[in-house]
Amino acid sequence: MAIAYPDPSSETPSEPLGAGLYIVATPIGNLGDITLRAIDVLRRATLVACEDTRVTGRLLKAVGAHTRMQRYDDYASDETRRRILDRAHGEAVALVSDAGTPLVSDPGYRLVREARAAGIAVTTIPGPCAAIAGLTLAGLPSDRFLFGGFLPVRDKARREVLEELGAVESTLIFYETGPRLVRSLEAMALAWPGRTVAVARELTKLHEECRPGSAAELAAHYRDHPAKGEIVLLVGPPVAGREAADPDALLAGALEDMSPSKAAASVAKATGLDRKALYARALELKAR
Repeated sequence: MAIAYPDPSSETPSEPLGAGLYIVATPIGNLGDITLRAIDVLRRATLVACEDTRVTGRLLKAVGAHTRMQRYDDYASDETRRRILDRAHGEAVALVSDAGTPLVSDPGYRLVREARAAGIAVTTIPGPCAAIAGLTLAGLPSDRFLFGGFLPVRDKARREVLEELGAVESTLIFYETGPRLVRSLEAMALAWPGRTVAVARELTKLHEECRPGSAAELAAHYRDHPAKGEIVLLVGPPVAGREAADPDALLAGALEDMSPSKAAASVAKATGLDRKALYARALELKAR
């Protein structure tokens, strides 16, 4: 059966869509990545629930959609969610995030869960996703992967997450921001000194970059060349024999007869890990 695609140059929507909630993926940087089906749904829906009406407003204008918008983000009230679901019972409501696929580290989980519980039809309109785009660029094993979302901001919590995921035999995918990138790479250098890491940024944009290396090498690079924007941080699975050197164990041994500063310098020389990060960890171990 032939598929009838919408004409993206036309600003006149056809008949309304069937009632329900439509999960619509939107571009992560390059507007050309929006799908014809996404354009069609955004034009024909009666309401678009979105994180930021300014961001989505620009997208709707670009694709010739004049659909009413409703702000729906992580701070949306239960009442806001109920009103959106009430509309979805009898109308077509589209859910979008600022960029990429909704629900993937973006709002929407509760909305979809409650829509299903209420018997509302839920339809996905697949498209761009930064995590998958980064995985295709990194050159890391892609047959098994685990998406870890954003790492915690606090050092202790971040270290605990890395310890928890350390034995997972899959490529790990995280989202990160420019200001936090170096700290996360330093933590990975301590936790996983033998693994291959990749930093993917500016995905689908003019200056798209995917830089592989060890976590220590990448931390050094981005200390000198601060990254901006949203980032996908990928870590290869553990490789037998390459992670035998436990930085905490090395530091603990060195601290028996060295100051934290000298212990950090000694372990840095032996492993190639960042001395400043090792020193901070040595102070934590000494304080126990």
